[in-house]
Amino acid sequence: MPDSVAYHRSNLTPGLVLGEARFSDFRFERHYHLDYHVGMVTEGVQRQRHRGNTEFLAPGRISLMPPGEIHDGDRYGDGAYVLKTFRLSPELLGAVAEEISGSNAEPTPAGALLENAGLAARLINLHSTMQASAIASPLALQSEWLTLFDRLFTQSRVVAPQSVKGRLRAEDWHRVKDYCHAHLAHKITLDELAALCGLERFHFLKLFRQTVGMTPHAWLVRLRLEQAASILHSTSRSIADVAQDVGFYDQSHFNRAFRRAFGVAPSRY
Repeated sequence: MPDSVAYHRSNLTPGLVLGEARFSDFRFERHYHLDYHVGMVTEGVQRQRHRGNTEFLAPGRISLMPPGEIHDGDRYGDGAYVLKTFRLSPELLGAVAEEISGSNAEPTPAGALLENAGLAARLINLHSTMQASAIASPLALQSEWLTLFDRLFTQSRVVAPQSVKGRLRAEDWHRVKDYCHAHLAHKITLDELAALCGLERFHFLKLFRQTVGMTPHAWLVRLRLEQAASILHSTSRSIADVAQDVGFYDQSHFNRAFRRAFGVAPSRY
């Protein structure tokens, strides 16, 4: 299979470029970047030389490469390797670090190779989902983005995360619930929900979890499914119409989510 490279600019997250490549012959000569790279290999192994050390990026590991760091990259062994990258502009890196830390202090990124199979798998899944953002939930993507980069930046000591304690105020929680009920058919974003409470997204995300015991996205999906079940029980509307009424724009996704929630397909409810 020939080498291939593709880049995707995220409309939901300005300053982010998603890269995906399969390399068997191509070799990265010594180089550096002006942006911040987070890389994962899903197949094969990439060998990197960085600051006099040789490192091996394999499945389950995460490569962090800050701006200006000199490094190279080549396959290790006989087979090809598949590389997925998040490329954060300096402006996006600063904004994410500030949101997570609650401070405008400059982040302190350093080159690192992290061994964390669970986090790597979730980052790879986020990478794939962000490329399909036309049908993905913006609330799910924004929440997962902040959650995973909070863990990534904390583990690599890019920032010291802010401590968020307490719960949403009762009036804010009711405002969020009312808004979700009123806009169930729309693509609700984390920005919108946080703004209802006058909070930054990261702060809202933490308080919501501590108040409800679920992420905003998980809570909203359950609300949509409960409303769908109610409509299916009381009307003869088509499954496709019901799915759109409650905010599912992909009927196959609706069918899978409904079956997971209630144990049967919507057609048998």
